[in-house]
Amino acid sequence: MTDENLDKKSAQHKKRMQSIKEKVDQRIDNAQEERGLIIVITGNGKGKSTSGFGTIARAVGHGLNAAVVQYIKGTWACGERTLLENAGVSFEVMGTGFTWNTQDKEQDIAAAQKVWQRSKELLKDNNIDVILFDELTYMLSYKYIDLDEVLDALKNRPINQHVIITGRGCHRSIIELADTVSEVQSVKHAFDNGVKAQKGIDW
Repeated sequence: MTDENLDKKSAQHKKRMQSIKEKVDQRIDNAQEERGLIIVITGNGKGKSTSGFGTIARAVGHGLNAAVVQYIKGTWACGERTLLENAGVSFEVMGTGFTWNTQDKEQDIAAAQKVWQRSKELLKDNNIDVILFDELTYMLSYKYIDLDEVLDALKNRPINQHVIITGRGCHRSIIELADTVSEVQSVKHAFDNGVKAQKGIDW
């Protein structure tokens, strides 16, 4: 390729990048509203809770006050909890595990309601900048927690408070209320091929 052709391609590339930059800059200029967001991470793929915890870690890194409420989770070790509690993040854990393990619906409902009461307190706390409700979607699917009550609490939280909700099958009303929704889809999963869940990777 001649120097002339290289110069021409370089000029074309610069023109394309300048056009992209102008569009990005315009979008940034147009996005001036500041308020708390509701972020939903749903779908059947792996990584929903991991994404939620990553956002909590980012928030803490910027000096924000964060809290985590874990629905569904059992009493086993949680690497994210160990790390983030040491960084000052408060945790509330339902602690009953999966419903197929407890096999006691009334116990599960009582545990869910107890943790939800704490969740409502957090949603009224002006000192909490961001909350992760890990696996909350299941509580609504199982009807352990009233959907309208959740929607009301989300709508009436402090204006600058961010909320992250994870779990499969997020209710459409939560999705409609949310500002950002991501759906994680499964392409392959090692567990489906008989690979044991790995410490530090899967839990």
